[in-house]
Amino acid sequence: MAPIWVLPDYFSLIEASGARRLVALSSTSRFTKVGSGDTAENAIAVKLAESEARVQAWAEHRGIDWVVLRPTLIYGLGQDKNISEMARFIRRLGFFPLLGAAQGLRQPVHAQDVAAACVAALQAPGAANRAYNLSGGEVLSYRAMVARVFAVLGRPVRLITVPLWVFRWAVAMLRCLPRYRHWSAAMAERMSSDLVFDHAEAARDLELKPRGFALTAEDVPP
Repeated sequence: MAPIWVLPDYFSLIEASGARRLVALSSTSRFTKVGSGDTAENAIAVKLAESEARVQAWAEHRGIDWVVLRPTLIYGLGQDKNISEMARFIRRLGFFPLLGAAQGLRQPVHAQDVAAACVAALQAPGAANRAYNLSGGEVLSYRAMVARVFAVLGRPVRLITVPLWVFRWAVAMLRCLPRYRHWSAAMAERMSSDLVFDHAEAARDLELKPRGFALTAEDVPP
């Protein structure tokens, strides 16, 4: 369980272990961050695509089955960098900023559902040498997703619409803090973009049955 782009550093170790199948986690970001206004995000998309290709080529050359799983926005157990960061922000400031209507569709997937897919992919006969998108069981707007974070925290929903230049300024300030170093203005720009993926193939081959976006107290930091 590591970023897929570090796997080439461990190919020899994996071979020495006698591995017969490798399950690697990538991300749907390889599709959604292509063409991003942020050069770092574009680089991530390229890195993911190239890493998937390297893993597949190496595994096929060594006669090892490979399975690549691409989750959408992962949340759960209060340890992610998506919903958990929203929760921390809301707890501290009591509001959450949105760019425009923020009606872009999302399909968050719970970490436990991703873990179950990983375990299933190790043994499912039909999963060998395939890549799967892993998405959640519910599609909702970005605005609605944030509102549910307020609800699980027991806070009144306070959403503030701000212009892009304010986002860019705020993100530049926040990135000085280690916790927010991965934030970018491009994240705000995607609030109005649909980032949904069909998981029918994963449901068929891995018996993926992702839950809806029903947040519980254990899904956000204490």
